[in-house]
Amino acid sequence: MNTLANHQAVRQEQGFHLYALSNEAVEVVVVPELGARIVSLKNLRTGREWLWHPSGGLKLFGNPWGDDFSRSPLVGIDECFPTIAPCVWRGRNLPDHGELWNTAWHVDGAAWQNGVLTTSVQSAISPFHFERTVQLENNEVRLSYRLSNMNGNAESFLWALHPLLRLQTGDRLQLPDSSVAKFNGTAWIDAVDVAIPEAQCAKSFAWPVCEGRAAVQNSTTGDMLEFSWNPEQNPALGLWLTRGGWHGHHHFAIEPANGNHDSLDTAAGNGGCGTVAPHDTVSWDVSLCVKS
Repeated sequence: MNTLANHQAVRQEQGFHLYALSNEAVEVVVVPELGARIVSLKNLRTGREWLWHPSGGLKLFGNPWGDDFSRSPLVGIDECFPTIAPCVWRGRNLPDHGELWNTAWHVDGAAWQNGVLTTSVQSAISPFHFERTVQLENNEVRLSYRLSNMNGNAESFLWALHPLLRLQTGDRLQLPDSSVAKFNGTAWIDAVDVAIPEAQCAKSFAWPVCEGRAAVQNSTTGDMLEFSWNPEQNPALGLWLTRGGWHGHHHFAIEPANGNHDSLDTAAGNGGCGTVAPHDTVSWDVSLCVKS
């Protein structure tokens, strides 16, 4: 494969700094001040924007600590950590969708000068330092993570990539047969654009998965977005679909994850979450490949 030349830029929009990495095939845009949210993932060859935005276009704004996620900008890809659903864990009141999505992250200036976007943040309640590196190589966006436990005790956590995707007519979900079997007959996974009735929503987990792959492909346009990850690092896959049933919105999410429940309290109780040893660091990777 020929290596495409990458470009980088920082621009101002709606009072925030947007960091963009692009080449002839793909553009990915991140807002570090808003939880390092990825607000755009675009196939530049076909013009398809894969990430969902509410009606009326991209609207960027911050949220106070503890705010409900439904009041967020609801654009693109967030990091859910160390829980997805609000819960109490070890006396910590963990908020909806976790501690990171409404917090400003630090940008590594030296890495950015080298064409790599590394951002990091310290959890406000939990004793974690969370780092993510975004790299663009040809048509692949690589997300690399490092999680450090700053505590003298082992700590449990949930992590899930939270990409809100914009579906088009003809989109179909592609999963390995081994993952389909783990969804235990969930009917809507075969035709995500039509199978859930209007005004409804649904979420389902496959656990544990043995193949870290999921994709959405459109047979008419040829557009495809493929997620790949190491299932030994993240043995869960969550699928979410709303057709107006959640606050009137229509979007879809493919969520590589490390746990079998949205609540850390519940997942830790049944052994379905990750653990970091005292003063230790764990790492993992996810790839998003844009094809046409």
